[in-house]
Amino acid sequence: MSPDPGFHALWPTPLGVHRWPQADAVNPLLVRVFSALRATQRHARGQAEAPFFASDDDLLQRIRLPEWQGFVQFLVASLRDTVVAANRAAWPPQPPDLAVRIEGLWFQTSQRGAFHDVHTHGNCSWSGVYCVQVDAPALRCAHPTYGAANGVTRFYGPPFAQLGGAHVDLGNAYLQPPHLDVAPVPGQLVLFPAWLAHQALPYDGQDERIIVSFNASAHAAGGSDRLHGYSAG
Repeated sequence: MSPDPGFHALWPTPLGVHRWPQADAVNPLLVRVFSALRATQRHARGQAEAPFFASDDDLLQRIRLPEWQGFVQFLVASLRDTVVAANRAAWPPQPPDLAVRIEGLWFQTSQRGAFHDVHTHGNCSWSGVYCVQVDAPALRCAHPTYGAANGVTRFYGPPFAQLGGAHVDLGNAYLQPPHLDVAPVPGQLVLFPAWLAHQALPYDGQDERIIVSFNASAHAAGGSDRLHGYSAG
């Protein structure tokens, strides 16, 4: 199908940002729960204390607190809203009922310059990062080495790889900026396509940087995910 005459902004990169209303009340509980799980898993693995830690991705099954169930419901509801907004133009006029599946859910802690290098996520369509704990903004940004980039999540736009040494003028200024830094804010959830390259920049602060990450997929509840019919030519 040929596009109609006019301007077309193709292949956007969707990003969803949500805030959990219960964060102030529940985040301290999550910090204590994650501390206990970290101690248990490090003991089982024979690991010493280190600036960076990533838990197993089975938190959905491991934690059974009522507050945790409310947190998971927030993740699922936020993801559903973002998926609907991102796919509105691609779906039929009557959007399908969605079944959201969390494929893996884990937490990470970082301190003393620890970071997570550039990567993408596989076997899912969406990923998310929720901030549980980090230094207050003024203190975090006052770091003598990292400054405002201290502990941010950096997302690299799809054209980033093509910008290395590329000529930039007013005609392709739309490619700027090549990346977006999202500051860690306790209670903030950022949802992004699993294919989007990203990294956690080095962090150092008085409080540990604690985040929850997850991978997810969305399917038509009780039906087929297929949107388009195909026939042999």
